[in-house]
Amino acid sequence: MDDQNNSEDKSEKKQKTNESDLAFQADFKYTHDNPYHDKLGVFDQFVLRDDESETYAGSWSKEIFGNDSPVELEIGTGYGHFMQEYTQKNPKVNFVGLDHRFKRSFNLARKLASLEHKNFRYLRARAERLAFIFGENELSKIFYFFPDPWPKARHKKKRLFQKTFLDEAYKVLKPGGEILVKTDHDGYFEWMLEELKSEKRFEIGINTWDLRGEHPDHFLSSFITKFEKIFLEKNNKIKSVTLKSLKK
Repeated sequence: MDDQNNSEDKSEKKQKTNESDLAFQADFKYTHDNPYHDKLGVFDQFVLRDDESETYAGSWSKEIFGNDSPVELEIGTGYGHFMQEYTQKNPKVNFVGLDHRFKRSFNLARKLASLEHKNFRYLRARAERLAFIFGENELSKIFYFFPDPWPKARHKKKRLFQKTFLDEAYKVLKPGGEILVKTDHDGYFEWMLEELKSEKRFEIGINTWDLRGEHPDHFLSSFITKFEKIFLEKNNKIKSVTLKSLKK
């Protein structure tokens, strides 16, 4: 029995690794049997699961939101504190929150259902699918706050912030569109800056190892996410970089 369990664990780990590696590719398919996938169907008026969101690439404002307001994306919505606060303060923004966790997504969906302004959609999907979920020049902003840093050397290839992601972000962002990043992790921030060294398609705005110390009046300092509160209580400085698309 132990051998069987070990075999299943290795198979599951291999599947997750392959899924992460292949998620950027056009022929990627979601595979899972998590019960929260079906439970999320209760909120199908604003929740899209797996590749359901890829049907609307290029037509989010018209087909989903029924207006011409800017579309903004948060990658890694987590517990949804930023999404809830931001959408209710900015009801004219078309907001898309995205996360890959199952149970956390379901718990957030229950909270989103009670909000007054419904100017949002929530995707239980993978961020590597960015260029398949949105069309060219469709997004005005991408928020990327406190991502999993994958600190172990063998896991660094799982980090989302890499050349392929920047390729996709550049494609889906409008001219002048922005990527706004916050992280507590020194190693991941160093990785990001290294990835940006040869990048000519984006103009770097803020680039700081101490967001609140150096830019206390910036938008990114005006709110605190759940994870951010924990890091600040530990006296961890918040690192941040903002990128502006130079697309003409």
